[in-house]
Amino acid sequence: MRILSLALIALSLCLGRGFAAGNPKPLKALLIIGGCCHDYGVQKDILKKGLEQRANLQVDIIYTPDKTTSPVLPIYGNPDYAKGYDIVIHDECAADIKDPAVIKAVVAPHRAGMPGVNLHCAMHSYRIGPPATAAEVGTERAQWFEYLGLQSSGHGPKLPIVISYAAGVKSPITQGFAEWTTGPEEHYNNVQVLKTATVLARGKQVVKEKENDFAVVWTNDFHGARVFSTTIGHFNETVSDARYLDLVTRGVLWACGKLDASGQPGKGYGPAANATLDRAGK
Repeated sequence: MRILSLALIALSLCLGRGFAAGNPKPLKALLIIGGCCHDYGVQKDILKKGLEQRANLQVDIIYTPDKTTSPVLPIYGNPDYAKGYDIVIHDECAADIKDPAVIKAVVAPHRAGMPGVNLHCAMHSYRIGPPATAAEVGTERAQWFEYLGLQSSGHGPKLPIVISYAAGVKSPITQGFAEWTTGPEEHYNNVQVLKTATVLARGKQVVKEKENDFAVVWTNDFHGARVFSTTIGHFNETVSDARYLDLVTRGVLWACGKLDASGQPGKGYGPAANATLDRAGK
């Protein structure tokens, strides 16, 4: 019996090492979502399903059905809200959450090195002072914008946006992606693009014969933490578009250091690995 027990232990250790080498545990992503002006009740499910189908990810959700610009989210006041996660995806719309101490706590995990992804109205959240006035780096007003790498204050009408990926910027996130045109979307302006940000794509939208041209996809170096953001993603039709989900998935993997130079998931972090884990009930 002792020999059999030792053999079983050895087999278990070998299988454990094989599992770890071939199929690492899913990256744990925390999706924070809710607030004003969007169909977040539906979009949270679109994002979770779309991301988990495309990569070895486990997406947990903190959601509030609060439709105000001051949504009640349990993360507020808790600088440790991201403990146990590999990345935070911010998709909240919280323009009137203005308390500097609250905002500091939201940023705290990222300042400590936690990667981040930011979608659409996250760019219009946590604003102190006049939104259209550029915030000075190093001030309380700028703390959320420094994390994002860009400051935006508003958007135009809901019209298609032509998205062109920057040809001169080599990023695995956009490797092989082609220009595309969204359906009706909100085109966020750029009050300022910080020096720590790298613009990966621009969007053009024609409004009353005037062409607006703004950064719509970028990365940021926030004190060493990798941050990916896109202002696209107002309507369910955009959020569920395969091109959008592919882009966001790559942003998540890149921020976590799990995207190779060709834009493919690192070993064990592709969708096949996730499917294997699901079948194994892990």
